[in-house]
Amino acid sequence: MKTPVIGMDIAEHVFQLHAVNVATGKIERVKLKRGDVTNFAKRERSLVVIEACGSAHHWARQLRQLGHDVRLICAHSVRPFVLRNKSDAADARAIWTAVQQPDARFVAIKSEAQQSVLALHRIRAQLMKVRIMQTNALRSILYEFGEILSEGYQSFTKEIAPALARTSERLPGMLVDSLREQRVRIQAVNEDIAVLERRLSHALRDSPECQRIAEIPGVGLLTATATVSTIGDPATFHSGREFAAWLGLVPRQTGTGGRIRQLGLSKRGDTYLRTLLMHGARAVIARCTHTP
Repeated sequence: MKTPVIGMDIAEHVFQLHAVNVATGKIERVKLKRGDVTNFAKRERSLVVIEACGSAHHWARQLRQLGHDVRLICAHSVRPFVLRNKSDAADARAIWTAVQQPDARFVAIKSEAQQSVLALHRIRAQLMKVRIMQTNALRSILYEFGEILSEGYQSFTKEIAPALARTSERLPGMLVDSLREQRVRIQAVNEDIAVLERRLSHALRDSPECQRIAEIPGVGLLTATATVSTIGDPATFHSGREFAAWLGLVPRQTGTGGRIRQLGLSKRGDTYLRTLLMHGARAVIARCTHTP
């Protein structure tokens, strides 16, 4: 590569750089504190490679503003080049080595808007887990006293009030009050989820890319916004099959002696987005199956 290459290992407070002078072959190892990263503006334009991890997109945007070419490399491409003892310097050297391999895989740099939408998805997913945990706890407690509630949140909301009314006459008041408080907490979490979904709908309305994806059968609000935000730059993928492989929707392969066996789905990549897409596909198949 004619452009100087810099491998950067980032952390919370200390960053490690690894570079090789193209003319002299001298190896340069530099340790920077967080506040000294802006000194990159004094260097010549370089290809800065960062392993895709926490805060990597933020620093990629910052270094781009300083005039450098920045790439985020997949951790799977870096790992084979970490030899023996692991350290920040060894990681930076491995990043520098991995980027120069012909089969190196990169991650598209996300904008702040895309990361903001993904943050809303992560918060919603966490609240969904909390709601499931709380409804299951309330359902199991009532089951011990002879009340059986159907699975699913919609059925739960219809059956919980009559169940609490039936048990309030024969159970201790302290337990009945606690069960009612648990129900209020579940309703509050559900309201928070509804607020997040309204904010995601605003993101869908303001994004032409999301609107185009939402026109695909089986793709709704969550899938459209999560897809656009997770992909980043669609030009990263050269074909639809490459996108499917990145998402883990292609079969794993194993072979020897010229014979290749196709196994189940690889399930690599983003689990959250893959689950949304598979749910949408199942919904479309179900509609087609029941269509007369």
